[in-house]
Amino acid sequence: MAAPALPAVGERMERVVLVTGASSGVGLALCRRLLEEDRRIHLCVACRNAQRSEATRESILAAHPTARVSTVEVDLASLASVLRAARDLRRRLQRLDFVYLNAGILPNTHMDFKALWQGLLTGKALHMLTTAEGIMTQTDRLNGDGLQEVFATNLFGHFILVRQLESLLCGNERPSQLIWTSSSSARESAFSLSDYQHAKGQESYSSSKYATDLTSVVLNKKLNKQGLYSSVVCPGLVMSNLTYRILPVFVWKLLMPIMWLIRFFAKTYTLTPYNGAEAHVWLFKQKPESLDALVKYHSCTSGLGKNYVEPRKIYVDEETAEKFYEKLLELEKQALERYDDLLDN
Repeated sequence: MAAPALPAVGERMERVVLVTGASSGVGLALCRRLLEEDRRIHLCVACRNAQRSEATRESILAAHPTARVSTVEVDLASLASVLRAARDLRRRLQRLDFVYLNAGILPNTHMDFKALWQGLLTGKALHMLTTAEGIMTQTDRLNGDGLQEVFATNLFGHFILVRQLESLLCGNERPSQLIWTSSSSARESAFSLSDYQHAKGQESYSSSKYATDLTSVVLNKKLNKQGLYSSVVCPGLVMSNLTYRILPVFVWKLLMPIMWLIRFFAKTYTLTPYNGAEAHVWLFKQKPESLDALVKYHSCTSGLGKNYVEPRKIYVDEETAEKFYEKLLELEKQALERYDDLLDN
């Protein structure tokens, strides 16, 4: 297939966009929606293996045959894979305008139906159903690097990726933007500085998403002057591979009429990946320097199906954010010493 024509003199330079977790769910819907917004972007899809990457690329090109779509293989749970991907991207690209840090896992999830029933009796069920507080737990495990798998995949792998790509993100002609997929289940009560990988608890997903919020806040303090801005978004409750692992598919299908009804009361029940990507796409159209670093942008869908974005203040202790950032730097130092052969020296 012939490469797309280069922009004419005076035409706006193409924007380079990297999306992790692009093979399905919100990530894939986001890729398609970004190309609907701007067909001139250079879209780089990051998937766990080469087969997924190429299948994703072909799927996107089927709908947008003239789009410029490249791939990179990265398993966010593997530090070696992250470092290889970053090295590959540094060699292939001159800059990055947007990085959507979207990949994530929600493994070995257990639902506490007794707690949900108690919530129905006490009037707390709607809060539980929109935040998963008190009704959802996970059993985590160590990955090949000796890190807790959820922490490594949802946060630390992305953190290392950003750090390794700073040369492409900072000091460009126009500001660059990091957009992290967080969650409404991000809760301070699930996070502890003394156990920031959440090895001892059963809410590893919520902990990793609160850690994401902390990281975004502190990165703005560190990197705004270099032209890099960071935001967090919440896609809402989306039916995707993550949610289908919580309950069998047939159960979700039985629950779907109830979930459509709940949407009239809980606007974050976006349900489809297309709707869940609303906040991600909205941020693509904003000036990053005009955004509030202490706001999470929520994808919302009304009971009648209208999509919109709702900014909500995030409450993080900035001193905790700084201390957590220092711990991430310490962990990064250990990782880079171990994988020195994958660095450009």
